[in-house]
Amino acid sequence: MHAADIVVAIVGYTSLSIAAGYSLVAFTAVLAWRYHAGRPRPVGRAQPPVTVLKPLCGDEPGLYEHLCSFCRQDYPQYQLVFGSLEAADPALTVVARLAREFPDLAIDVVVNPQRHGHNNKSSNLINMLAAARHPILVVSDSDVWVKPDYLTAVTAPLGDPAVGLVTCLSHDSPTPRLWSRLGAMYVNEWYFPSVMLAWLFGHQGYASGQTLCLRRSTLDAIGGLRELADHLADDYRLGQLILARGLRIVLSPHEVRARHHEPDLAALARHELRWMRTLHIVRPMSFRMIFLTFSLPLAGIGLLLTGRSWHPLAWVLFGLTALARFAVHFARRDRNGRPVLEDVLLVPVRDLLICWLWCQSFFSRRVSWRGHEFDVDSSGTMHRVA
Repeated sequence: MHAADIVVAIVGYTSLSIAAGYSLVAFTAVLAWRYHAGRPRPVGRAQPPVTVLKPLCGDEPGLYEHLCSFCRQDYPQYQLVFGSLEAADPALTVVARLAREFPDLAIDVVVNPQRHGHNNKSSNLINMLAAARHPILVVSDSDVWVKPDYLTAVTAPLGDPAVGLVTCLSHDSPTPRLWSRLGAMYVNEWYFPSVMLAWLFGHQGYASGQTLCLRRSTLDAIGGLRELADHLADDYRLGQLILARGLRIVLSPHEVRARHHEPDLAALARHELRWMRTLHIVRPMSFRMIFLTFSLPLAGIGLLLTGRSWHPLAWVLFGLTALARFAVHFARRDRNGRPVLEDVLLVPVRDLLICWLWCQSFFSRRVSWRGHEFDVDSSGTMHRVA
């Protein structure tokens, strides 16, 4: 065997080993998180009054059910503040219906077109914050559905004064479209397993806009929401500012559910490319190594590079990779009454699409968001493209 063939074979077996190792560890992290999240926990005695901030932008699929779940919380005292930048936002019709159906619930609506930066969600929240009455704030996206014990679960860790922020993982439920199913697989089977893996090894820097629970005094101490007004990754920025104050971020075992809707391939690629570029900006060094998490494509490349010998070891490593990857798929996929094998053939397609988008993300810092184009600098600050 020539020296070049030996080098190619070494690279091939290395790729197969990394792919198999990552897949197995990721599946272990998924199981460890499921065990952790399923353990019973005592309910804290203190349940301080809470204001829930729900920024709105359009009538999304399932919006009524999502917002309604926040109106049915088993919590003694809480306020819901809904906000929009547009008076004609159709989501406000849904809020009006909820106000009629829950007359005893403290519901406030803020409609204010004032922008405080390029991040419209942060601008909306800044406008809404003036209506907040309580010392504990929960910021949650409009596409989230929660159980009745949600507020109890996410506020409990704040009983520890060393905790500055509580956040949650989510499980995405797709609409029936193919592109929505692929999008939900990105979140459920690649992104959140990587968060679970980081959690398993002790990382505590994750923060998600689907749940951000903190004291108002903490928000004031970091400079308020205006510190986020021009940042693409506003939730990440909030987490970093809180960590800089010497406070901890707690990943709550309470997992919320989110509705995932992608009307077509272009919308799917646009969203995921924005997320990839966001990861590239906030984690520039580790982002270059993300290809090690694309287990099936990496194992496929490794198998091709060892193709001349096709030693049984290569097939064993490839088989372990595939087995663990499909195990993550079945452990994390959204069931919701759908056939068990409905998306199984999409798994390799999903992994190849992630590879393609990861490669694309290196060529530009421009992102599309809500119909506008932005260039994003190395600090994560957005600059509107004319």
